Formats: sequence, structure tokens, C-alpha cells
Amino acid sequence: MRVLLSTYGSRGDVEPLAGLAVQLRALGAEVRVCAPPDEDFAQRLSGVGVSMVPVGPSARALTTAAAPPSASDLPRRAAELIAGQFEVVTAAAEGCDVLVATGMMPAAAGALSVAEKLGIRSVSVTFQQLTLPSPHRRPLAYPGRPFPPEVTDNRVLWDMDAQSINALFGEALNTNRVAHGLPPVDDVRDYVIGDRPWLATDPVLDPWQKTPGTPGTPGTPGTPGTPGTPDLDVVQTGAWILSDANPLPAELIAFLDAGTPPVYVGFGSMPMHASRDVAEVAVEAVRAQGRRAVVARGWAGLALLDGRDDCFIVGEVNQHALFARVAAVVHHGGAGTTTTATRAGAAQVVVAQATDQPYWAGRVADLGIGVAHDGPVPTVESLSAALATALAPETRARATAVAGTIRPDGATVAAHLLLDPVRRERASMSA
Repeated sequence: MRVLLSTYGSRGDVEPLAGLAVQLRALGAEVRVCAPPDEDFAQRLSGVGVSMVPVGPSARALTTAAAPPSASDLPRRAAELIAGQFEVVTAAAEGCDVLVATGMMPAAAGALSVAEKLGIRSVSVTFQQLTLPSPHRRPLAYPGRPFPPEVTDNRVLWDMDAQSINALFGEALNTNRVAHGLPPVDDVRDYVIGDRPWLATDPVLDPWQKTPGTPGTPGTPGTPGTPGTPDLDVVQTGAWILSDANPLPAELIAFLDAGTPPVYVGFGSMPMHASRDVAEVAVEAVRAQGRRAVVARGWAGLALLDGRDDCFIVGEVNQHALFARVAAVVHHGGAGTTTTATRAGAAQVVVAQATDQPYWAGRVADLGIGVAHDGPVPTVESLSAALATALAPETRARATAVAGTIRPDGATVAAHLLLDPVRRERASMSA
């Protein structure tokens, strides 16, 4: 059995696929991943024995560019991503039994169109629920397309979201679909989500709130939705976690052993264009709390600004093992980092930058396992105050308690949901 996992995005869009790929291989499937051509992605996947097919431009180069994409740039970039999906994913998907599509919406739309063209079963997956229409919350706004402040009805806002997505990506998607013999789609968002999307997040950290009358139990078919309410049958598998057996570097272990638990500071794939200032602010805030610091370089290239022995710089490292040994984790609020820190029982300070990160910051605060920093640009004073709350004994106790509720088996659940229907179908055909 052959499975293709397709994504385009940052580390947070690739790492979960590595976790799923390992579980699929354990069940006997052949797996390959289509992902951006960044070296760290290829190394991560090859490290778990999974081949990667590069697609599109470097995600790191796009993310760390000096200027973020403007609203006028998005349709052009979408057209390039979708064309690349048709070119690369079509070849990679030949002979596959199922395709999993995730990542940026235009890329997912292209990958799902390829599966449609080849007659392959496909599944649409998201690693945060904010792209799934719900009357309980408003959608995220795209750059340059803010929602009118006077509109507060969530259902109206979701209709406007669909219109924005069609305006940004519809022409590019349908041009490519028609060129490959497929009919155009009327609603890009509905096409990508489908009527049974998967939500690969932990139900404690990220509970999906069902609307009365919509399908009920995650992972199983439900009853039809009532008129006027979304009828998405969301399958929440749990987060796709890749267990990391790599030991921490000896030098890092020596640093950890040399004093009280430090505070980890890292912003993952976020560019943090004022990275020098951010690193300096963070270290000063940590020192103000009488703590040492472990600073992760990340895509922002954070660096230490002095030679004092109370700080240690790290690159790629076993985050779960490290987070279990620190006093708190200061991070950007990516879904993966938030889940890892929560599983490790670490108190958190989330300095959210964009997209879904404010949501994860809010979840951390709501669960009482850390602090949502007020705004994306910390000062020594604001970060030190947030750390004081995160480092309080009651926050640590709550973080330890919540850690025991996080499910570790999401990738296993998803692997069975992918493969079992194909196996049953083959068994019935051969009977």
C-alpha cells in the first residue's frame, strides 16, 4: 500500500507528517512526502527513513524575506504553488492508494485536485481548527483583506472568508484544473475542506466545539446537521507526534546539570526580523527572574550577545526532552511547539506573532499552563512580568497536571483511519 503526504508551509506543516509517516510505515505502507525543498525538512524526513519529493520554492526563504507578502502578491504566489503541485505531486502520486493534503490552502487545493484527476482517495487535514468554519468563532483575515469592523456575526464573516479565498486563489486553481481536464470549482475553501476534514490536534489542548445538530463523535459518521448550521463531520485524530529518541547534546546536558532549570527561548520558523533585539530582550528578561537561558537559533537566527556562562545556544534538538528539563518555555505559539511544551509539562509564555498563534496563546492561558504575552513585540519589562507568572509554583503544577491528559497516539489513530478502509475495500473485492 502506498501513501503520499503532501504539504507546503513551515516546520509546523512538515513535522506532523513525519510522525504520521513513521506510523504508516509501521503498518506496512510505503510512504513519501511532498514538501518544500528546505534542507532541514529533507534531513528530518530522511532521519526517520522517509523519502521527500521537493515541491515549490524554499519555505524558509519566503518566510524570512525582508518584506511579508502583500495582498497583491498572494494570487501570483498561489498560482505558482498550484502549478507546482500539479507538476510534482502528479508524478509522486502515481500508483498511490491515498493522498493526504495539508499546508497552505492553495497548495492543498492543488494536491487534492491531483488526487481527483488520478482517481485516488484523498483526505484534507489541518493542524489548527481556525480554518474550519464554525459559528463559535470568527475566521482569520488574509493580508490586505480585513473584515469590516461593524460585522460581528460569525456566519456572515465565514461567508466573507469564502469570498476572499475565492478572490485570492480561485482563478489560479481553476486555470490549472481546466488545463488538466478537471472542471472548475465554485468554492475553493469548501473544496479543500470537504465535508469530513481531519483535525490533527489534541482534544484537550484544542477542543473542537460541535454545533447542536451537527455530526457528533470525532472519527465516526454523525447525524445530518440542522438547517442553518455547519454540517462538517470533523475527525479529530489527536496531534501527530513523532517520538524523538535522540539524546540531548552532552554540552547541553552539562549546562542543564550545572544549575537550576533554565528558561527556554525560541521562535521556531518565525523570522523575528528584529531578532538581535528580541534575543537581547529575552535574555535580559530571563536574567531579571534570576534564571539562566537556553536560546534556540530558529529561522530568526537568534544569537547570544555576550559571553556570560548563564546562557546556552542550541540548534536542532530534541524539544520534548529539553522542555522536560526547563523551568518555562518562551515561544511563538506554533501548534507543534505548543503541543510539545504542553506534553512536557512546561509552563509557557507565548509571544504570538501571526495567524493561528494568538489562538494557541489563548488556549495556554485558558488552561492555566502559562501566559499569553500582550502583543508580538516583548520588552524586558513585559516579558519579565509574564515569566513571573509562568514561573509561579501554581502554574507549574497546573502544567504538570495537563501534561498527563495529552494523547500521544494521534498519528497511530490517523494511520489506521487511512489504511483500514483501503484494506477492507481490497478484502471485499478479493472475497
